[in-house]
Amino acid sequence: MSIATQSMHITPADGNVFADLGFEPEEAAALKAESQRIIADTVAIKVSLMCELAGWIQAEKLTHAEAAAILGLAHSRLSDAINKKTSRFSIDALVSMLARAGKRVQISVR
Repeated sequence: MSIATQSMHITPADGNVFADLGFEPEEAAALKAESQRIIADTVAIKVSLMCELAGWIQAEKLTHAEAAAILGLAHSRLSDAINKKTSRFSIDALVSMLARAGKRVQISVR
């Protein structure tokens, strides 16, 4: 059995997926702005958690190898967190790392 993998037609994107999906221009702009706000909020939360993790390592005077062992991570994975590579982590994964470090994460909703 053969599966066709070639595209027959490609429609160029204009940078707004909502416009590409056929939403009216005003609604597409509002949806794009809202999605960008949500993404920015998520990245800010991840950066905050990553800073806490880096602060724990510094406060405990741990080497990255020691911290990685405590957290059950590969050294490269820990480096990604310390270097704030937010796209490589979920909020849940970062909270779990902090819990393994003995940190308690509290959530506040406004």
